Amino acid sequence: MADIFDKVNTQKGNIGQYAKQAHGYYAFPKLEGEISARMKFRGKEVLTWSLNNYIGLANHPEVRKADAESAAKWGMAYPMGARMMSGQTTKHEELENALADFVGKPDAFLLNFGYQGMLSIIDSMVDRRDVIVYDSESHACIMDGLRLHAGKRFVFPHNDIENCRKQLERATKWAENTGGGILVITEGVFGMAGDLGKLDEIVKLKSEFNFRLLVDDAHGFGVMGKTGAGTAEHFGVTDQVDLYFATFAKAMAGIGGFIACSEEICDYLRYNMRSQTFAKSLPMPMVEGSLKRLELLRTKPEYREKLWTIANTLQNGLKDAGLNIGVTESPVTPVYLSGSVAEGTQVTMDLRENYGIFCSIVVYPVIPKGQLLLRLIPTAMHSLEDVKYTVNAFKDVSKKLADGEYSKENFADVFGK
Repeated sequence: MADIFDKVNTQKGNIGQYAKQAHGYYAFPKLEGEISARMKFRGKEVLTWSLNNYIGLANHPEVRKADAESAAKWGMAYPMGARMMSGQTTKHEELENALADFVGKPDAFLLNFGYQGMLSIIDSMVDRRDVIVYDSESHACIMDGLRLHAGKRFVFPHNDIENCRKQLERATKWAENTGGGILVITEGVFGMAGDLGKLDEIVKLKSEFNFRLLVDDAHGFGVMGKTGAGTAEHFGVTDQVDLYFATFAKAMAGIGGFIACSEEICDYLRYNMRSQTFAKSLPMPMVEGSLKRLELLRTKPEYREKLWTIANTLQNGLKDAGLNIGVTESPVTPVYLSGSVAEGTQVTMDLRENYGIFCSIVVYPVIPKGQLLLRLIPTAMHSLEDVKYTVNAFKDVSKKLADGEYSKENFADVFGK
């Protein structure tokens, strides 16, 4: 019989296998100082393109004031206990009502964390008789929710609506035999590639099939749509999205999330989401701070307009420079390059050490072997000068990569410098 700890040395995982070389630099890096477009990395100032502070609320003076005043008034402990038992407050209800009104839904339920919330929504809404149909590039929180599902699930290739129809045909036959229902899950904005889930085309399938639609709009809430109410607003299908989920960790620059839907479904979730029933209520400073963030999101459209100016200028500049940014339709800006993992680490180090640019890198096995993805997250805190400098830097490193300059050293050698 094996010791359960044996796997620590023999099965480190796809990312963990690089821990010794990567920790503290490529993985678990420390960005220090005030949250802004420029922060400190290993003692040096860097232009930061890796924070989801989309509309610049993280260090907004009104947000900082609201957070501080609430913490001084309530501390971080109030309210004590889970909401169902002793953690309910008028402010929690006020935030839920404001969120529901903003995204155009009858009701909303506040969640402690986005990742945990999505996982628990799936767990609560389906049982072994039910079928889930989902997009192949769904976020890890969705995938973990699927693993909890005891029933059947069918996957369709990313944004392939014809295949989604085929999976719905299969799901319908399965559900007819079990007496269950069908839940379709997709994202509003896919956080890696920046493209949008085809919500408008998916909801049209409701005329052919009987299903409910759950949308994870973590990267769309506060950013997409005429008022920032999300990707469903962008497509004009708010009424057809049955379960609308978003997190505070992106445009709201906070902690927590919510699910918005009908009053009947919200009541069901309040009494059946185990991750909320058995977890401490969201602390008051996070609730009152979120109310201030939502107020600014609603009343300061110029912040979102600034974000889009930066995002569009960055994306157009990269494309004009001959760089491949894929099919993004959102502020998320991927830059696709060709190279090995070792070359990718050197590109990243060159950007950080010699150009003072900090962005996230994604390599195999998260993406196919031979591909590199550098992901840029523009925000309202960036300037057009930041964009110009970054585009020129990416032109430089792209040429170096093509000329083979990053193939001379290996992963460990690069990190050791």
